[in-house]
Amino acid sequence: MISLAALALDPEGRVEHSVVSLLNPGVDPGPTHIHGLTAEMLEDQPTFGDIAADVVDLLHGRTLVAHNVAFDYAFLTAEAEMADTALPIDTVMCTVELARRLDLGLENLRLETLARHWEVAQTRAHDAFDDALVLSRVLTPALQRARDRGVWLPVRPASRRRWPNGRVTHEELRPLKMLASRMPCPYLNPGRYDGRRLVQGMRVALSAEVERTHEELVERILHAGLAYADAVDPETSLVICNAAEPEQGKGYQARELGVPTVSDKEFMDSVAEVANGTGIDEFEQSVDQGQQFALF
Repeated sequence: MISLAALALDPEGRVEHSVVSLLNPGVDPGPTHIHGLTAEMLEDQPTFGDIAADVVDLLHGRTLVAHNVAFDYAFLTAEAEMADTALPIDTVMCTVELARRLDLGLENLRLETLARHWEVAQTRAHDAFDDALVLSRVLTPALQRARDRGVWLPVRPASRRRWPNGRVTHEELRPLKMLASRMPCPYLNPGRYDGRRLVQGMRVALSAEVERTHEELVERILHAGLAYADAVDPETSLVICNAAEPEQGKGYQARELGVPTVSDKEFMDSVAEVANGTGIDEFEQSVDQGQQFALF
């Protein structure tokens, strides 16, 4: 890292605290033609370790927001670990993912495009402070649009681990689908979707032919007590697919196996009211008590 700008916002979106500094990376600063910073300009600047305590203080109790947050998070946590510092980041939010959910009708979701859309002045692209300031001013109307449209915010947990030797490492921000595919569902799979009502425990797969992002759909799947399925098999309850007659991918596999498909709009309309399922712990307790079941 060769520069850092972190702005802490109050509930109205006003900057109430900040940490802004050039940084001496101890190595070549890289593409000077992009960021305009030379080794000579950085040689007398502090290292990340010098300002780490200020960064920790600013982050405490807040959600880390960035445009492509996984990128910024990776740099921050790598620097923190080299400085033997644990960053108190428990949740993150990506404004690229948020913008995807807002149906803005823009040609792309780059920060400068969002700034033009909301008439936010951008004076120095790729300057840490200007980029952070622009993002803070874009965030307010983006959050308002999300509230007006009932859009879920893409806030995700982040975690860290303290090892026996006392060292702290920050867990990588993996794609939500990767994490969801490994998460055990607490409910039994009740079988195929009958077209009337979703039931907790149903296994739901996603095709490529959807309008909403997979990130948002997986969030809704998990929140409702459904199980995310990374592949389509006979145990899959339904596949979210907007194509009427898919010729490839998970939608096609669903047709071959007779698994029901629904559009992402139909799914989002249904997922707000999901019927209670049978918890695995509840089922095992009933079996222990000698109850008989016939499972189909």
